[in-house]
Amino acid sequence: MNIAVRDSSPDYLARLNAAQRSAVLHGDGAVAGPLLVIAGAGSGKTNTLAHRVAHLIVNGADPRRILLMTFSRRAADDMTRRVERIVGEVMGPQGQTLAQGLTWGGTFHAIGARLLRDYAAHIGLDPAFTIHDRADSADLLNLVRHDQGLSRTESRFPAKNTCLAIYSRAVNAQAELAQVLAAHFPWCVGWEAELKTLFSGYVEAKQAANVLDYDDLLLYWAEMAADPSLSAEMGDRFDHVLVDEYQDTNRLQARIVTGLKPTGAGVTVVGDDAQSIYAFRAAEVRNILDFPGLFAPPARLVTLERNYRSTVPILSAANRVIGEARERFTKNLWSDRASGSKPSLTTVRDENGQAAHICEAVLAAREEGIALKQQAVLFRTAHHSGPLEIELTRRNIPFVKFGGLKFLDASHVKDMLAVLRFAENPTDRIAGFRAMQLIPGIGPSAADQAMTKMSEALDVGLGLDAFVPPKRAAEDWPAFVTLFNGLRDGQSGWPGDLEAARLWYEPHLERLHEDAAIRRGDLIQLEQIAASAPSRQRFLTDLTLDPPNATSDQAGPPLKDEDYLILSTIHSAKGQEWKSVFLLNVVDGCMPSDLATGNSEELEEERRLLYVAMTRAKDDLTLMVPQRFYTHGQARTGDRHVYAQRTRFITDAMLDAFDRKVWPPLSAGAQEPSPVPAVSRDLTARMRGMWR
Repeated sequence: MNIAVRDSSPDYLARLNAAQRSAVLHGDGAVAGPLLVIAGAGSGKTNTLAHRVAHLIVNGADPRRILLMTFSRRAADDMTRRVERIVGEVMGPQGQTLAQGLTWGGTFHAIGARLLRDYAAHIGLDPAFTIHDRADSADLLNLVRHDQGLSRTESRFPAKNTCLAIYSRAVNAQAELAQVLAAHFPWCVGWEAELKTLFSGYVEAKQAANVLDYDDLLLYWAEMAADPSLSAEMGDRFDHVLVDEYQDTNRLQARIVTGLKPTGAGVTVVGDDAQSIYAFRAAEVRNILDFPGLFAPPARLVTLERNYRSTVPILSAANRVIGEARERFTKNLWSDRASGSKPSLTTVRDENGQAAHICEAVLAAREEGIALKQQAVLFRTAHHSGPLEIELTRRNIPFVKFGGLKFLDASHVKDMLAVLRFAENPTDRIAGFRAMQLIPGIGPSAADQAMTKMSEALDVGLGLDAFVPPKRAAEDWPAFVTLFNGLRDGQSGWPGDLEAARLWYEPHLERLHEDAAIRRGDLIQLEQIAASAPSRQRFLTDLTLDPPNATSDQAGPPLKDEDYLILSTIHSAKGQEWKSVFLLNVVDGCMPSDLATGNSEELEEERRLLYVAMTRAKDDLTLMVPQRFYTHGQARTGDRHVYAQRTRFITDAMLDAFDRKVWPPLSAGAQEPSPVPAVSRDLTARMRGMWR
């Protein structure tokens, strides 16, 4: 596909800096060798990648043969919109239409689901498979666990969510079960044989129900990429493969990339080893560190070091912290955003003092014109913000905390999706059990009998109709059968199916939830989302893989204020930026977490977490150092507060990069208190004297 370019000059690249242009022009639009772009925090990574894709299209690449993989649907949508805008600027309306052919953009899981349906017949899958989210996967695993008698063991067997976490870690890290248990779940080492049997049964149960879980989407795809004929077929579909946030890939995802393009031709990966902070999801920092050497000749390396986000003092401090990393790609972020204000290292007495100081600082900044939404408080772990949330509430400062229930975790949304999934795939026992038990009088036993009746009948609808429900369910059962058969036959069309299911469900919603009116709003939102999906199957797939965040199940009433402070874990804050950032508990035990100091790899990730948190700040950065903080871990006797030391990641040699403060400030003429108070009465001598 070749379409003449209105203006052959690369004027649209003039807004990029030299390093960004070098990355964009790699291969000059042709299918070139592998490229690794190390993009420091705030260095315009997204803009660079979007320009590279646009440049490929402008220079004749077929957008239908470009595969662009990101780690969120939102990122993929943002990238494709930027590409359309850039190509439209260069080629006019014709180019914008051409760029809309970039249809292979999305998350690894979403792209995997599409390809698995395309190749289902070649790999023994029914293309009508449904996808379980984490909660449904845990429920199915629990059924198998119960059937195998593991819920009735003499000593406590791991709970369903722990079992799923072990299974997922082993699959995504491509590691032996014994290795995973020893490294991450040592309390479960004694159950290795039983867990192997459980996971074998879980796989069989998924296949019998024609369902895949999140991990299957990558595992099946990676196995396809390992098959010479299938990998060649898939690889030939794409001239260019581009991957964003490559430092967050796990071993399965890295196998997929190299399986599609074994020589590296046409491969571009973008990321930052210093921002690899998702090891708990089996992300492997070695994927990006080792990428250049995977191919012969090695991948070309382009480093983006100019930071457009933060001031010079903030970058200087962040560079000092990450400069101590044991292994990394050498880069030194720089900025022309001068400022006389260094990041603040503020010592407070305890967590209550920390909360009080932040509230005062946030309100003071607001009076200076910095909206609450432009300020953020970050923390290592969700429970660290507890005292701050209490103080914010007491002072009537509105806030939003990232890390609440996801949309699909809300019970009423799961109910609706279960009905649709059951109609889409009647062998999905988890969906069927949940949908049927919405009916008063139908419990697990009756639902199991109905499912058995369906499996024995020539037609699942006739089997469901033939089932005789318990007396208490007799009145409501016919409406469910009618709904199921209507959804199976597509009587209402799409998205009319969802409206039909909602109308059936509303009486049950009223019965099950006191706040039914609020929850009904979520179901209306679900219908609005459904309107943009071409089919029920695509809707269920997309919603499972990339659910919205907000639901009425989140704690607290809906926000009435248009402005609110942002509270967020560091993991949730990655990719975000704010004018002013406060970081809680920058002390050993919290950063690094006392649970993440078992080996050097864990410590290095904790260092990267601090770096990521610091580089979210544009203008002001405050690191809080409470002298005492409350321990939330294992139970202790007596006072559960411990005395803390500044994080080991900020050494004495780095202190000149910070303004050191104490809050509350000392009164005029007062001397700074000594860390060890003077002895006013020697009680120890008195105690010794009692026995003389």
